[in-house]
Amino acid sequence: MLDAAVLCFWAQGYEATSVKTLVERTGITAASLYNAFGDKRAIYQRALDHYVEAGIADRIRRCAELPPRRAIEMFFEEILARSLADPERKGCLLVNTALDVAPHDPACRQAVAEVLTRIEAFFLKCAAAGQADGTIPRSLPAETLACHLLGVLMGVRVLARVRPERALLEGVVAPALAQLRSESAMTET
Repeated sequence: MLDAAVLCFWAQGYEATSVKTLVERTGITAASLYNAFGDKRAIYQRALDHYVEAGIADRIRRCAELPPRRAIEMFFEEILARSLADPERKGCLLVNTALDVAPHDPACRQAVAEVLTRIEAFFLKCAAAGQADGTIPRSLPAETLACHLLGVLMGVRVLARVRPERALLEGVVAPALAQLRSESAMTET
């Protein structure tokens, strides 16, 4: 049921998704929807939470098991693949929420900010660990790298909605990943 709700909101946005559409797509009655979640806003929040846990949090968990620099690279490889394989140009539900819903909804803005903080913390942990083990250069503080990577991620996800072109998206990511390579790592490849 939540998967169907995610797809509705993701493809159409919060405002354009009616309760009638949710009923049609989920296959449950309006009364059951309201009993289970309350109102459309609560359904949206649950759908967003489900999207974050099934996608973003899962990606962070899987990538965190890799060596630090490779974790960041794999994170972006998956983002690029996902962005380029989106024929409907839905983009990222989290980014869509940040742009469409969060400006008018303080609770939603807080929820988006918390997820962005989780992503930034993942980048920070990887950057700091990579700097500690010598696989990521110390030319920029780990905190600065994490902020930069978060900005690159957001830029890629927004660009993918209107220009899902491999060369463009890879061109945005490549300089950020190049900052993660030490001189010794660059000569090894």
